Amino acid sequence: MKRENQLSGGDLPEQATDQARPGHSDAQVPADWNGGARRAATEALVVRPRRLRRTAAIRRLVAETAIRPAELVLPLFVKEGIDEPQPVASMPGVVQHTRESLRKAAADAVAAGVGGLILFAIPAVKDERGSAADDAVGIAALALEDLSAEVGGDTVIMADLCLCEYTDHGHCGVLTPDGEVDNDATLERYAEIAVAQAAAGAHVIAPSGMMDGQVRAIRTALDAAGYGSVAICAYSAKYASGFYGPFREAAECAPKFGDRASYQQSPPNSNEALREVLLDIDEGADIVMVKPALAYLDVIGRIAATVNLPVAAYQVSGEYAMVEAAAANGWLDRDRIIMETLTAIRRAGASIILTYWAAEVAHLLG
Repeated sequence: MKRENQLSGGDLPEQATDQARPGHSDAQVPADWNGGARRAATEALVVRPRRLRRTAAIRRLVAETAIRPAELVLPLFVKEGIDEPQPVASMPGVVQHTRESLRKAAADAVAAGVGGLILFAIPAVKDERGSAADDAVGIAALALEDLSAEVGGDTVIMADLCLCEYTDHGHCGVLTPDGEVDNDATLERYAEIAVAQAAAGAHVIAPSGMMDGQVRAIRTALDAAGYGSVAICAYSAKYASGFYGPFREAAECAPKFGDRASYQQSPPNSNEALREVLLDIDEGADIVMVKPALAYLDVIGRIAATVNLPVAAYQVSGEYAMVEAAAANGWLDRDRIIMETLTAIRRAGASIILTYWAAEVAHLLG
């Protein structure tokens, strides 16, 4: 990946000059255009935007948007009961870590300059209430403790808070007898899990279940338990998206029945997303997030223009997998597309980007 690609989104190929000026190539050309009229027109052309695109150095100098490693967050998966990292087939380069390999990956990412890590844990045993999520000796707590000991003084450790990885039914909350997600019963579990995550060393709790009132419940519980300094990054506008498929393989969290459309955001709506964001801010969110990123750049931009908090965006598994698959087939320039998509997310208004390429990009940006 070339340096200018990293900082400015890459060099676009020079476009051929139109044969006829002014207008398009099929416009009627004045009879004397190639003579005095052309000379007069070009002599009068004082404003030439191409001057600032002439060389890579000039383009870097005037770039309006840049990617910084400190603004990137690396998602990491850790799985209980495995002896070696397990590759995720639909996400080339991503693995389910052992505790040992998790520590090594975290140290490498932090050394490269990545701004934060967000942890997803997969327990060996699941049940209907997701008991492993706040088990003090479970994989989630132990992995957070490992990260805290390894890199806790040098980076931001974020803990995703949801129940889908821990429940035997794969939904993001506690179920009623008729199979619906019980919003308020789920809030009680979220509060318990948040306290456990903070106790294990998380600096930021990131609730992703899209339950009504989840931020207030978590903030209240953290404050009551003495963790008032632990921040909340709310998945405020998490859409019911088709881009999550590879993640559900990585986190082993696909719902066993139905879908999540009754609690995740409806894709056609942006007013509703803004409402969710403002509610989360009123409830105590410190950071708000949009997920996915690339298909919702308009939502990112609208939220960033409205609120005075950091806005995060999650470049999700499907976005990652599409680029990797296309690049593997030789259909596009992988490195260039990585930087172009990250630049688009940053340009839309995201000040924090969660991406599976975080460590790689941080290494390349140096």
